[in-house]
Amino acid sequence: MKAMILAAGRGERMRPLTDECPKPLLKVRGRPLIVWHILNLVRAGITEIVINHAYMGEAIERELGDGGRYGARIAYSPETVALETAGGIANALHLLGDEPFLVLSADIYCPYFDFAQVTDVLVDEDMWGKPYPPEKRDACWIYLTPNPFHNPEGDFGLTMYQVANAGEPKWNFSNIGVYRPEMFKAIAPGTHARLGTLIRQYADLGQVGGEIYEGDWVNVGTVAQLEELNAAPGTRKAQS
Repeated sequence: MKAMILAAGRGERMRPLTDECPKPLLKVRGRPLIVWHILNLVRAGITEIVINHAYMGEAIERELGDGGRYGARIAYSPETVALETAGGIANALHLLGDEPFLVLSADIYCPYFDFAQVTDVLVDEDMWGKPYPPEKRDACWIYLTPNPFHNPEGDFGLTMYQVANAGEPKWNFSNIGVYRPEMFKAIAPGTHARLGTLIRQYADLGQVGGEIYEGDWVNVGTVAQLEELNAAPGTRKAQS
C-alpha cells in the first residue's frame, strides 16, 4: 500500500512560525510533524509515500529528500496553489496507482497510531469469497476520534463500522483514511475540491466504513497547541 501525506496548507493560524517554516516541518519533541508520520509509516511496512506541497514546498523537499534516510521512497506532487484535500489527491493519482491508498494530513500528531492496521480495511469479497458489486463495497475507510475542543459537535455518526452523515453521537474525522482511487477520478487534475465533501457524498450512498481511534491525536492548528505538545513532562494540559 502507498501513502499520501497532505502537506500543501499555508498554516495561517500558526503564524508567525509559518512565515519562515512550512507547517509540516514544525517540530514536536525535536522532530518535524511530517517526520513522525514517515517513521511510523515505515515501521508499519508502508514505505512508498507521496507528499503534495504548495507553500514553501522546496523547503519540504530539501528537508526530506528522497526519503532514503528514513527507509522510505518519497515522491512529490507540487501544486502552484493549494488545491484543497481532494483536489491534491486527484492531482497525485498518477503517483498513487490503482490500488487503495492511505491518506493523512501532515499537521496531525498521532505518534502511536499503528498504520499496519490500515492495509486490509477495504475488502472486495464477502466472507464466502463472492465479490461485492462496486456499488455495494466501501469506497473508503476513515478513522474517527472523540471530539476535540475545536470541533465539539463532531463530523460523522458511526454504527457497526458504517459511517453516516446523520446519527448521534457524532465523532471527529481524524484526517486519516484509506481510499479507492476511483473516488477521485471525476476530479480533474488542478481542480480545487474538499475531501470532507466527497466523503459525505459516499456516506449518503452507504459506502463509507470506519472505526474509532482513541489514542493520542492532536490536530496542531495553533501556536498554543504546538507549545503544549513541546511543554516539559508533567506540565502539558490535556488537549486534542
